[in-house]
Amino acid sequence: MKPDLFQAPDYYLLDDLLTEEHKLVRDSARAWVKREVSPIIEDYAQRAEFPKQIIKGLGEIGGFGPYIPEEYGGAGLDQISYGLIMQEIERGDSGVRSTSSVQSSLVMYPIWKFGTEEQRKKYLPKLATGEFMGCFGLTEPDHGSNPSGMTTNFKDMGDHYLLNGAKMWISNAPFADVAVVWAKNEEGRIHGLIVERGMEGFTTPETHNKWSLRASATGELIFDNVKVPKENLMPGKSGLGAPMQCLDSARYGIAWGAIGAAMDCYDTALRYAKERIQFDKPIAGTQLQQKKLAEMITEITKAQLLTWRLGVLRNEGKATTAQISMAKRNNVDMAIHIAREARQILGGMGITGEYSIMRHSMNLESVITYEGTHDIHLLITGADITGIPAFK
Repeated sequence: MKPDLFQAPDYYLLDDLLTEEHKLVRDSARAWVKREVSPIIEDYAQRAEFPKQIIKGLGEIGGFGPYIPEEYGGAGLDQISYGLIMQEIERGDSGVRSTSSVQSSLVMYPIWKFGTEEQRKKYLPKLATGEFMGCFGLTEPDHGSNPSGMTTNFKDMGDHYLLNGAKMWISNAPFADVAVVWAKNEEGRIHGLIVERGMEGFTTPETHNKWSLRASATGELIFDNVKVPKENLMPGKSGLGAPMQCLDSARYGIAWGAIGAAMDCYDTALRYAKERIQFDKPIAGTQLQQKKLAEMITEITKAQLLTWRLGVLRNEGKATTAQISMAKRNNVDMAIHIAREARQILGGMGITGEYSIMRHSMNLESVITYEGTHDIHLLITGADITGIPAFK
């Protein structure tokens, strides 16, 4: 792959809206991605392997639970800092950002918000450094956009719970040390359980033959009469609203991350268009290529403004699920269109591993699907503005 020459676009001077801490956090993450991710990621994507050697570095740049309080091993940063870290990591690769945001928003977040003090002290510090890696079990083979229909369940056996069922499309599953699993009790109420690797009957087979998120480890969670200690149930919140609250945090991170992928595609296409000579002049001097590039920077700028405002609302505790949903849907849709247009600017070179664009394009096919499909997010907005749910 070519050297990483990335220069971030900031057409509306959004840096003026950021604090010095925001910029320091972002620039540290950006430098780390250039140094540790960009030189290796294409090779790992081609091999369909997650580069485990970057886990320690992800922890060091705040890639794992940066908003978790310092007393539990986090950095105590705000929501805009979290978003900027996700932006920079996904600029490198969506699969690496998936690993980071799952650990942050879907494992550490529920333990912090819904767990006991003992659970927080036991798990969060090790998750923050990457000593422990985690995954989140909600989606099932027969229940994706309808998680309330889940069949994974647990029974109270007196001194422990007995967990049975299966989860599918689980990022980090093949190597996770802990899994935050959502299952129904005997009354049909959804609860969160912390399941540890090594518990008898718990297996995590890997999902192979993916054309997307190839540098991210994906798998299943299989529970066959798994004995879960009662102290591993998270008591702070139950019902479908608990995992949905986690998904709010994750979707927020994706909204930022998708901007990173889009910026990388735009920057690559702009540089290539200036350097590629056809008919005795750079193709950047043709009307059709300028149209593509102008539309790209416009959409990136709109997404940056949308997401910065959402970050302010998150910091103030005002952001709604529907607002977060809109940003996730808009920004991922924006990124996938920019990836496709950027690929066209590069012509045949755009499909090679010498450039990042085709990898981003394939990755974004997963990002536009997971944690709420594009269509489901349209329905979330539709329900919010009309007051009439149309999910079924």
